Amino acid sequence: MRIITGKLKGRPITIPKTDKVRPTSDRTKEGIFSVIAARRYFDNLRVLDLFAGSGNLGIEAISRGAAHCTFVDNEPEHISHIQKTVSSFGIEKSVQTMAMDTKEFLEKNSGPFDLIFADPPYDYYAMQDLPDLILQKNLLEEDGWLILEHDKHNDFAEHPGCVFSKAYGRTIASIFTLSGSDF
Repeated sequence: MRIITGKLKGRPITIPKTDKVRPTSDRTKEGIFSVIAARRYFDNLRVLDLFAGSGNLGIEAISRGAAHCTFVDNEPEHISHIQKTVSSFGIEKSVQTMAMDTKEFLEKNSGPFDLIFADPPYDYYAMQDLPDLILQKNLLEEDGWLILEHDKHNDFAEHPGCVFSKAYGRTIASIFTLSGSDF
């Protein structure tokens, strides 16, 4: 994996050596970030990276100009790996890391964030509830976006907040807004 563009362009991102991470492929990441870049500027955005794993998505956002990213993952090894990566990239002042369960984080924290990336395991027990958990917790700015990665076993096309959905191989990226429009 690598950073696609921005101030960290070309830098490699390694994957934590655990069996609990499914990193977003470069192809999927490039597709997601192309959709975002066509409609938004990254400058000064506040980003939340849930189920952060390697930190791939949040670090890409920082590279493109986001002001800050909070990384949340329930695996301490993943958070330690992200901390080492951001330190080696010299961006630690733009980052906060939290080793905790996503649902616990959502219950205890509030935003607002401009972009929220959620890349849970495809068999995550609360996958169908996740968009509502996030949209109802005042975590998004009024014009903010939730970008959720999932597989074909979860379909959010009928969700009132879903404004975009596209398959990238076996991964589907769905984008949600508070109003279900403004895309």
